[in-house]
Parts: sequence; structure tokens; C-alpha cells
Amino acid sequence: MNIKEILNASVEKKASDIHLIVGLTPFLRIDGDLVGIDDKPVTAKEMEQAVFSLISPEQKEKFITARELDFGYELDGLRFRVNLHYERGNVGLVARVISDEMPTLEDLNMSPIVYSLLGLDQGLILVTGPTGCGKSTTLAAMLNYINSNRSCNIITLEDPIEYLFKSDKSIVMQRQLGTDMLTFESSLKHVLRQDPDVIMVGEMRDLETIAATITLAETGHLVLATLHTYSAAQTIDRIIDIFPPHQQNQVRMQLSMTLAGVISQRLLPKVGGGRVAAREIMINTPAVSNIIRENKIAQLKTVIETNAKDGMISLDQDLKKLYKDKIITREMAQAQMVNPELLDKFKLI
Repeated sequence: MNIKEILNASVEKKASDIHLIVGLTPFLRIDGDLVGIDDKPVTAKEMEQAVFSLISPEQKEKFITARELDFGYELDGLRFRVNLHYERGNVGLVARVISDEMPTLEDLNMSPIVYSLLGLDQGLILVTGPTGCGKSTTLAAMLNYINSNRSCNIITLEDPIEYLFKSDKSIVMQRQLGTDMLTFESSLKHVLRQDPDVIMVGEMRDLETIAATITLAETGHLVLATLHTYSAAQTIDRIIDIFPPHQQNQVRMQLSMTLAGVISQRLLPKVGGGRVAAREIMINTPAVSNIIRENKIAQLKTVIETNAKDGMISLDQDLKKLYKDKIITREMAQAQMVNPELLDKFKLI
């Protein structure tokens, strides 16, 4: 098994991910489906040789001790986000292919309301969705827009760095976990001394990071971050629930004031090949703010569906639009909808 040939093949075949598991043939994820690219299963010896050829002795020691390792890897200008792990006692690898083309909001068919959000001087914008739904690509396109249109100091905190930015109208400082910073929490505490205007947090993964991120948005900065949640309502619940009960009312108040919007998305196969993002967008209007503050999260769904004038759209509404535009199939739309029986009933935005 030649690991570098597999990495090159993933780019040539426009794959999003690479999976290497001992005892199985190498797999690529292409348009959401896993596709084997060889008839020969990978042996344990081949896997160790391939994996350890990608990392330094220090990284190898860290991996063997921690049993997990995340890092960025570059091969002939091609970039990958790599996760090493152990599976049934053997080394395993999953790598995300990072495009060398900087995405734009136009490429992603982003809603006009998102352009308005990116013009804010302060607030919290969350991009959410399951693993592999394009959150990193969406964040990169949003930062690319700010970089091209505003004079700001943009600081990103990533694990690892994915898209590489060139400063345009803005200054862009990219910091990587493990090499440029020890933890997200400690970096968020010190980032205020670096004179930021816009801060991007790769992932809000624990209570400390979430608390620090909300505080940064409170103190007059525009903060972009991701969370592994499926909807705006679940996002609010997840953030609140991670705090101890005695802090939750305070956090609801903070979130009701600092949140600018939530963009929840998932990637679906397009008719004719490729993938497209279906999105739910919630904007923090006075009505939404009041719902968060009073802990009436169940009402968010109705508010999102009935406030198109504010730029909001529910996932079901977006899925219906994608189906009506013949971008996705009827079966795919119904499979993803919260209320599939309403596909032919509710009003298009």
C-alpha cells in the first residue's frame, strides 16, 4: 500500500475523506458514499509503515501514548486533515481532503441574510451540523468574505489549520492547536490581547470553550464557531445544558443578547452527482431572544417557519425548495424532512 498514491487518488477522484482500516481495502468517500479503490486488504504492517511515514518521532510518541492524534498534512500542495486512532489493537487512519480552492459564499449558494450577519461588529454566529456536513467549508467562505470586504484583524483557532488564508483587506492570523497554542480555552483567554475584530473558534467542544466563546462575543467581537448539532433548537439546548443548573439562567440571558444567528446544515446528494447543502437559518430577532431567555425552545421551530421576512428558513422549507428546483430527489427530501407528509403542502419561501 502506497499512502501517497492513495492521498493523490482521493484528490483526483474528488473524494471528501479517506478511510484506512487493517483487514479492509482502502475506501474513499465520494459524493457521500464509501467506495473501495483496491482489491487488496491493508495489513497491520503496511498500515504502521504508511502512517508513521506521515508523522514525526515526537508525534509518533504522542500518538502511541494518547491513542489518538489529529494533525494537518501537506503533499505536493495538497492538504489533508488527518486523524490517527487505534481499532482492535491496530492503527487506523481517516483523512479529510481539504480543497486548495478557497470557497466563496456564492459557490455555496448562501442566503443573503448571512452576508448581513458578516457585516456585524459583534455577536456570535454558529455553523452547526453532523460530521462531514461542510461546516469547515462554510466557515472558510464566511471568513473569506470578511477578509475580502472588511478591514479587520481576524484570528482563527483551529485543530488543525485547514484552509490557508492570504490577508486581503483584513489581517488573518491562523493558530493551530498543539503547535501555536496548548488549548482552545487558554487561547481564548489571551486572544483579547491580540487586538481581534473577528475570532473563529474551530469547534466549541467543552464547557470552558463554550463559556469563553460566549464571553468574547459579549465583549464586542464578532465570533464564528461550530457545534455538532442538527438544528437551531438543539444548538440552544446543547449550549445551555452543558452548564451546571445554577448557571443556566445566566447563560440563557447571555446567549439571548450575544447570539446573532445559527446556520444548521447537512450535505445531500444532488441529482446527477455531487452534493448540495440543505440549511436551516435562525436569526436572533427580539422574538427569538425572548424565547431563549424564557426557555421556550420548542417555539423556535414555528418562529423560524413564519419569519421569512427576517431571513429565516426552516430545514423542511429549504428541502422543499431544493426538491422543487430538481436539485434533490423527492425521496431524499422526504427522508431528511422533520414532517415529510407536508412536502406538497406548506408554502415555499
